[in-house]
Amino acid sequence: MGHTGSHAMLPDSPTPNPSRKREGDLKPEGPPITPTGMAALRARYDHLLGTERPAIVEIVSWAAGNGDRSENGDYIYGRKRMREIDRELAHLARRMKNCRVIDPARQEDRTRVWFGATVTIADEDDDRRELTLVGDDEQDASAGKIGWSAPLARALRGAAPGDLRRVVLPGGEKEWEVLAICYPGE
Repeated sequence: MGHTGSHAMLPDSPTPNPSRKREGDLKPEGPPITPTGMAALRARYDHLLGTERPAIVEIVSWAAGNGDRSENGDYIYGRKRMREIDRELAHLARRMKNCRVIDPARQEDRTRVWFGATVTIADEDDDRRELTLVGDDEQDASAGKIGWSAPLARALRGAAPGDLRRVVLPGGEKEWEVLAICYPGE
């Protein structure tokens, strides 16, 4: 009977922590992802489950009906591909369950680099780069999107324009200056 109201105190309670002031501290809830990134994971999952897997099941069923399965290339390839699809579906399901969707457009502290920020930086030679800090599942270096846990992203977290940040990269240590920060909707 002394159990009343204790369910609200469970650590896995979906109730948000009202003491959180910014989106920069992300550890308790899992890896961050933007709404666009989550939509891409969902689209890939739906495509695999609704289109690719049924097509492979049909090929495997057809091939199985053709007799000797040990030498049937369609059957062997189809079973292999189905295992690959099932592994990817399981991976995507885990990622979607574990990731926390954060909308960068709702970031309150826009004076510093937090998740979803687009940052303009310059190195010692004044070579400029524009980077957007996104979830690790949506990183794409060719598009200037770096994952939240990448060394450069970790170094930039919390930085303000004018701050210098050192990063140890495979090619050696490099220093970057934060020139500008912007968030979606600005």
